[in-house]
Amino acid sequence: MSSLIRPKYLRRYTDLPSLLHLLSTKNLTLLDPKTWDDQNDSYFMSLYKTQLSLNSLLALCFSQAPETYHHWRVFSNGPSGVCIVFDKDSLLSSLNKQIGITSRPVEYFTLKKAEEKGFVKSELPFVKRYGFEPEKEFRVVYSSKDLDTKAYLNININLSSIRSISLSPWMHKSLSSSTIKAIRSINDCSKLRVSRSTLISNDQWKTFGINARD
Repeated sequence: MSSLIRPKYLRRYTDLPSLLHLLSTKNLTLLDPKTWDDQNDSYFMSLYKTQLSLNSLLALCFSQAPETYHHWRVFSNGPSGVCIVFDKDSLLSSLNKQIGITSRPVEYFTLKKAEEKGFVKSELPFVKRYGFEPEKEFRVVYSSKDLDTKAYLNININLSSIRSISLSPWMHKSLSSSTIKAIRSINDCSKLRVSRSTLISNDQWKTFGINARD
């Protein structure tokens, strides 16, 4: 994707319990990054927290990339995974009402490029190694020096910012209709676009093989 094209959507890969919490409470939850799988990333966040004398540093990660197998497998693996597609401007309008929020796309660097550039402290939450570049991550960070240390932060959002919800491609077809019905039974969710992802098994794609010419 060209850097000149501003993505309109943010995708949040998560699981059904987190989705149900979001829809029921109308809150997105930011968490402590110290448990992140990428230890380089969590180390930079820890440095940022220490160097700026913060008492709370929380984050939430999205992707600006279209649906990919990589995102499902790494961030929402298994039948309980979900992908929530948000309208970017609408979501950020809600999140930016919270004092202490900073958000921007993550930038990716090889070791050579990082050495040549050198980072400033304010960049530390928004840089990663180049091997993670396919994630096309967009990160929302909450920072605070308040003495009341937060382990998490709920931020109220408007559910109209949700464009669609995809259920895991590994969810059995027999379970998807009842899951969709349960999601739409939540207050203010009856009109949500919810479907099971067909990324790994798509009937239309299969017909292209059936109709292959000699």
